[in-house]
Amino acid sequence: MKFRLWPRSLVGQLVFAVAVMLFVAQAINFALLVRGQKQQFLAHGGGMAVARIIDAVERDRRGDFRARRDGERRERSAKQVISDTPIAVPVRAKRMPELAEYVSGLLREADVEVGTVDAWALPVRSHGPRADFPRRSGFPGRIVVVSAKIDGRYVTVRSRIQIGGDRLQGFLLWQTLSLYLLLLVPIMLIAWRVARPLRDLTRAARINPALRDATPLEEEGPSDMRDLIAAFNAYRARIATMLSDKDRMLGAVGHDLRTPLASLRVRVEQVEDEALRDKMIASIEEMTAMLSDILALARSGAGTEAQERIPLRELIGELAADYQERGRDVAIADVADVSVLARPMLLKRALRNLADNAVAYGVRARLSVRVEGETARIAVSDDGPGLTDEQIRTLIEPFARGEQSRNRATGGAGLGLSIARDIAEGEGGSLTLSNRPGGGLDAVIALPVQA
Repeated sequence: MKFRLWPRSLVGQLVFAVAVMLFVAQAINFALLVRGQKQQFLAHGGGMAVARIIDAVERDRRGDFRARRDGERRERSAKQVISDTPIAVPVRAKRMPELAEYVSGLLREADVEVGTVDAWALPVRSHGPRADFPRRSGFPGRIVVVSAKIDGRYVTVRSRIQIGGDRLQGFLLWQTLSLYLLLLVPIMLIAWRVARPLRDLTRAARINPALRDATPLEEEGPSDMRDLIAAFNAYRARIATMLSDKDRMLGAVGHDLRTPLASLRVRVEQVEDEALRDKMIASIEEMTAMLSDILALARSGAGTEAQERIPLRELIGELAADYQERGRDVAIADVADVSVLARPMLLKRALRNLADNAVAYGVRARLSVRVEGETARIAVSDDGPGLTDEQIRTLIEPFARGEQSRNRATGGAGLGLSIARDIAEGEGGSLTLSNRPGGGLDAVIALPVQA
């Protein structure tokens, strides 16, 4: 799985952006503080070491040091040592070239002829015979040893420097946590206050308008969000009103057309010429069937039928048995024992349209149901030549026909797949057409599984 660093949600993006910026700001702040602390350490430690080196040189000239047998001269507290050889430092002592360079510069500014300068920071615990400057118990800060070669002799001094690195890190840690709490918590609350109505608005916008669910959303959140929700509620109410007007108009048209068609059929029965009478009756029946298809397409998903929990095994069995009684080659393949929430009559109509196409163009129809995750896939398969990619894209549109004749017995009105698609989408699913590798076409209605 590919890792996505950038979050997709509004809340996640706001929190992530602020958190990263705070981290960068604190990193810069930490770098500046560390640099300032380093400069302070050099100024404090270097200045103290230079003062003690100059003091040791002057005291040595006055003869204030104690002489030892090895020619070394040492102050009683061992903070200043003058010897002919370099002083031995602990093995674990950390060399500090920057401090040595800083001290060397200060000595030259003080007109002191200095040779090599070395500096070390003693470890936290430095005991043993090699430590000329042992660390006293409870001694705060860090012990720094600076050795300068002046007039052929080594002047070594010890300084105690307060180190606040741990304290600085602790301060920055608590400062960062405080900033995160003070900034991220309000941002998260504001983002959540915006994101929650946005999610509700997204779910409402995805609902099929044909379902006529015009329940207004609650106007909440910031003023901009409330204005957007109010505009969406008004927009959806207008769509519902237009769909209702369309249904009433289509109902009136259907009623007004069916009545004269029925009357015309009665009059046609009185025509004495049998051949002419049969042709006229066939034309009237074709007009009636086409009118029914057009009304069914226009009203897809808008009926008064309530959704029910439908066991697909029973529905598929009834549908196949009905076709078999009429001598149509419709059989049942593997059917999973699963249920969906849909309107039974509409779902049956969609499956009948698919089965009629399979029998008409693909020799026979095979009905099957399989479950993939939380989706039930109802497949109507045929053994026909299949379709091209262009036909698959266009045949689900209204009045598109794979067989271009005007004869309803062969070409139809081109509304069966459109009706099936609209019914599937009205039930929260989808219709897809695909060619099988071994030949034939699969028309699949995918619907959410009902537990």
